[in-house]
Amino acid sequence: MRQPFQLDAYQTQATAQVVSYQDQRLVLDSTLFYPRGGGQPGDIGWISAQGQRIEVVDTRYSDDRSRIEHHLAEAVDWAPGDRVELELNWDRRHRHMRMHTCLHLLCHLIKDPVTGGNVGAEQSRAEFDLTTPIDKAELEAQLNALIAQGAEVTTEWLPESILDEQPELVRTMSVQPPRGAGELRMVRVAGLDYQPCGGTHVKNIREIGQVRIPSIKSKGKQNKRINVELVN
Repeated sequence: MRQPFQLDAYQTQATAQVVSYQDQRLVLDSTLFYPRGGGQPGDIGWISAQGQRIEVVDTRYSDDRSRIEHHLAEAVDWAPGDRVELELNWDRRHRHMRMHTCLHLLCHLIKDPVTGGNVGAEQSRAEFDLTTPIDKAELEAQLNALIAQGAEVTTEWLPESILDEQPELVRTMSVQPPRGAGELRMVRVAGLDYQPCGGTHVKNIREIGQVRIPSIKSKGKQNKRINVELVN
C-alpha cells in the first residue's frame, strides 16, 4: 500500500488507526512519517490520542520491512482500532526534502558512480567513485546555478521489472532498491535526473535555496565524499 508520505511530502497532519503497539513501537494503518532508509533519517513529530500528545523520536521499518514502526518517547495504552492524530516535525522534514533533492542534483553534475550518501538536516553528503578531479568552488557555483534555474520534481510508479530492462537507472554501486512490492517509485527532476528513490523531495529545485560545499574529502583512492549544507 502506498503511504501518504510517498504521495504528498507536504502533508503535515493526518488521522490514522492503530494496528499494533508493543515496546513503545506503534504501527498504524497509514502514516505521514518517513521511515529511515536510502540514507534519509526517519521522521519525528507527535502522535495524539485520548488526551495524550506523545513525541515520535524515530520512524523505521521493522526488521522484515513488513511494517512501519513509530518509536514513541513514552509508553501508551492505545489499542488496535484506536484513532490517532499525526503531526509531523515539518521544519526537520522540509530540510531533509531540500537536502535529498540537492543530492540528486549532484548526481546530474557528476556522472561517475555513486558509492554512498546520507541526508541530514544540517549537513548531507554524497560519495562518488571519481575518475577526474573536482574543483570545490566550481562545483558549488554549478550547483547553485542549477538550483536558481529551477526544475519541477515529480514521482511516478513503474513495474520493478524496469530495473532488469534498464539497470543503468540505479546510480548507487552498493545499494539496490528494495524489490518484492511489484512496483518501483521513480523520482524525476525534469531534464536533469531520473532514478529510483523512496525519499521525500521538494516540488521544484528552487525551493532548495542556496547551498554551500564546505568540503570534499578522500575516502579511498578514487572515492570522494562531497559534503553539502543549506545556507538558510
